[in-house]
Amino acid sequence: MAKYDCMKCPGYCCSYPVIEITGRDVARLGRHFGITAPEAQAKFTKKAHGRERVLRRKDDPHFGRICRFFDTEARRCTVYKARPGICRQFPGESRCGYYDFLKFEREHQKDADYVATTDSGMFR
Repeated sequence: MAKYDCMKCPGYCCSYPVIEITGRDVARLGRHFGITAPEAQAKFTKKAHGRERVLRRKDDPHFGRICRFFDTEARRCTVYKARPGICRQFPGESRCGYYDFLKFEREHQKDADYVATTDSGMFR
């Protein structure tokens, strides 16, 4: 049983600099958007960090860069049903370190929405 709630997180895992995806993931994204796998690969991925396929990223006001499919206003995945396998597997266990950190910070700040960041000191 999971001991975390992704709906209460601002998307830390989506801000990883490398989100490597497989050919199966590219095909799933292509189907989601109604385009071919080669079109999806060209549009949504790039070669980087010595890997063949990583998701492209975009600017994010809180983390600097974030997954291109992340809604930076709602702080949610826009392709959740078509998300890559690595995202489906995360965190790979019943606990998420990010969620544990957020829960700790929110309890100690006595603020259910508190998230510490490096630039403004707070994210809401």
